[in-house]
Amino acid sequence: MTTQPSPPEIIDVRPAHRFDEAKLEAYLAEHIDGFTPPMAVRQFDRGHSNPTFLIAAGGKEYVVRKKPPGELLKSAHAVDREYRVMDALRDTDVPVPRMYHLCEDPSVMGTEFFVMERLHGRVFTDYGTAGNDETERLALFREATRVLAALHAVDYEAVGLGTFGRPGNYVQRQFHRWTKQYLASQTEEIESFNKLMEWLPGRMPEDEETTIVHGDPGMHNMMFAPDAPRVVGLLDWEISTLGNPLSDVAYFCSRFYSADPDNPIEPGQNGVPRWEEILAHYEGFSGRTITDFPFYVVFNMYRSAAIIQGVYYRGVQGNAASSQVMTTEGAARRTADMAWRLAQEGLPG
Repeated sequence: MTTQPSPPEIIDVRPAHRFDEAKLEAYLAEHIDGFTPPMAVRQFDRGHSNPTFLIAAGGKEYVVRKKPPGELLKSAHAVDREYRVMDALRDTDVPVPRMYHLCEDPSVMGTEFFVMERLHGRVFTDYGTAGNDETERLALFREATRVLAALHAVDYEAVGLGTFGRPGNYVQRQFHRWTKQYLASQTEEIESFNKLMEWLPGRMPEDEETTIVHGDPGMHNMMFAPDAPRVVGLLDWEISTLGNPLSDVAYFCSRFYSADPDNPIEPGQNGVPRWEEILAHYEGFSGRTITDFPFYVVFNMYRSAAIIQGVYYRGVQGNAASSQVMTTEGAARRTADMAWRLAQEGLPG
């Protein structure tokens, strides 16, 4: 079975995300070289976090990504960090779009925003049917793994990201952060999440390597070339920081187990590699040896459940970035349930 990549849905700007277009147009004309009014504005209906817009002006296309309106959870929607890390990576082996401008003045669009290059390519939201055939699917996974290894090879001090996070104790810090975020956005009691909250602390790694970590490195945040299994852009860096590289690899694999229950992914079939194969590719690209991998998968699913709950909570509050947010109802519970099951039974082969 094969599928075409999910097209970016481009819609009229939603009422909750409207802004003074004339003010933005004047601002961009002043701050971005070559920006030529008039401009046309549409909105991407993809992504559940930061509202993202397509700006067309003077024969060029730009992407504007901003914080959402309304009351926000502390430390969420860090568009300034997204801009900073992608700008720092511009001359590395990590494929990122070109950054044009960061605006921290909320009077222009209502909240902070940044402007970047628009990339064209393929985005696959379904691991199980990505690519044109099984051969390309395997190549897509291998390429995604290569990009993760390239990211983790970047000298964060050399690219100016020495203060982008705190070295060491990444998993422990992430556990406390996302537990707090989950409790702040809770809409129901999830028993499996509570069990994981007790299970994880006693299993934290004692010695952690520190690299730049993306935080959400699934294929849904990778844009591939239109005609080749090559990543042209690693996107959505909102929760990137300095941390444990194994967490990124585990997150990539954890999406095998947090998929739509009505359309499960079956590693080892139809060109989808098993997690052991992905680890072997990563170890080959990075030179690292991975241990305690099942723990990192469970931890990342715990974190994902907290993130999903925050997304759903914003939808309930009416300030989500995508019209699809309300389809996440129950997803945090399903993810936590699967994480607890994997914690008890281990990862399937």
